[in-house]
Amino acid sequence: MSSLVVAANRGPFSLVEDAAGQLVAKPAGGGLAPSLASALVADEHDVVWVASAMSPGERRAAASGAIDTQEKGLALRFVDLAPETYSAAYDVVANATLWFCYHGLFDTPRRPVFDARWREAWEQFRAYNLAFADRICEEADDAARVLVNDYHLPLVGKLLAERRPDLSTVHFTHTPFPSPGELNILPRDTRRELLEGMAGFGACGFHTRRWEHAFREAAAASVGEVPATFVKGLGADWGRLDEVARSPECAERLEALNERVGDRRLIVRSDRVELSKNLLRGFLAFDALLADHPELRGRTCLVARAYASREGLAEYLAYRSEAEHLVDVLNEKWSAACGGEPPILLDVDDDFPSTVAALRRYDVLLVNPIRDGMNLVAKEGPALNERGGLLVLSEEAGAYEGLSDVALGVQPFDVADTAAALARALDMPADERRRRSEELKRRCLAEPPAAWLAAVLAEARLPTRRPTR
Repeated sequence: MSSLVVAANRGPFSLVEDAAGQLVAKPAGGGLAPSLASALVADEHDVVWVASAMSPGERRAAASGAIDTQEKGLALRFVDLAPETYSAAYDVVANATLWFCYHGLFDTPRRPVFDARWREAWEQFRAYNLAFADRICEEADDAARVLVNDYHLPLVGKLLAERRPDLSTVHFTHTPFPSPGELNILPRDTRRELLEGMAGFGACGFHTRRWEHAFREAAAASVGEVPATFVKGLGADWGRLDEVARSPECAERLEALNERVGDRRLIVRSDRVELSKNLLRGFLAFDALLADHPELRGRTCLVARAYASREGLAEYLAYRSEAEHLVDVLNEKWSAACGGEPPILLDVDDDFPSTVAALRRYDVLLVNPIRDGMNLVAKEGPALNERGGLLVLSEEAGAYEGLSDVALGVQPFDVADTAAALARALDMPADERRRRSEELKRRCLAEPPAAWLAAVLAEARLPTRRPTR
């Protein structure tokens, strides 16, 4: 049993079988989990990480018990659910409902539809949260601290308060949190259950004041009481980024990128192929930039690092196809005017050294999500960049709250506004570019994952709301 338990849908490592059939822990390629794991290890926490079993190797691990990673003091425990339970909880509720609600993505004349089948999926979501709560209770020592991450596990707070009121708990939402009006899209009983679940935690954390305020308003309206809340932003994990940037693989990718780009100015974006990331309007803004500024044709290109995401959902497959088609159309439109070279280079492979190489090389980084809890690319890019690059940043990204005076802010639906911001960034005088770039780097390195983790764990406390069964 452990004095600190961390729970998240995904673990910081993927378990695969080697040639001898042994399970080997391999770090995940990106995202919060690897950075959080490195912070836990660096601080020498004796920690158990509870995650969903996704691969055959992880299901083997779930049956055999603990998997100790090669890192000191970090052990994985897996929750192994029936495929139909996991699919309903993860695909139907977490990703196709809560993610869409939290990011403002619903096409409300058509979706969502909360019918009997969706209600069955919510039952499975409840079972998924219960399985995590049970596993946490098994792993947590008396009076342990528990950190639960993200929108997949909002019901765990109430369940832990019922079963283990000795635990000091904290939940952190890495996504946005919707306004009460947006949350009202959910059925009344579902909305109340979700907020009661979160109110069962000792404290609930968010990346920005905006998301915290939205949660407090919604909880007060639906539950009648609000748990302790706090705000803690997250910066770049420089140790992990620098290790990749110094690697031979990254050097090879950077050399290849320089060969492709030549002496052209470089705009970069790096995203999952995800509806909230706003790829299509980003491409249309680059189209408008070339239309409005003939002098940039052949002298500027856009590299889009866009790796696949949630391809089990039809909306995501359709979005990827639409993005690829739009790039083909725009390249056909502009290649002749750009000296025969396609001005948009779309890479859909999930290769982190290639992403780091592009972030080192950009002149302008475009981060224009429809809505984002934080957006680590907006922090990682300035931390890595070696060319005095500038950041064009959506006002709807959580990162904008701390970077609004040094980034070039854009309204994410306004393609003309985004094109104009790209033009301003490319034309900015050298001294102003240098000042902004240096300040961006300083701020993006000021909140490393270890500091974020320490602050979040300090908020863990006994729940004030003690629901009865």
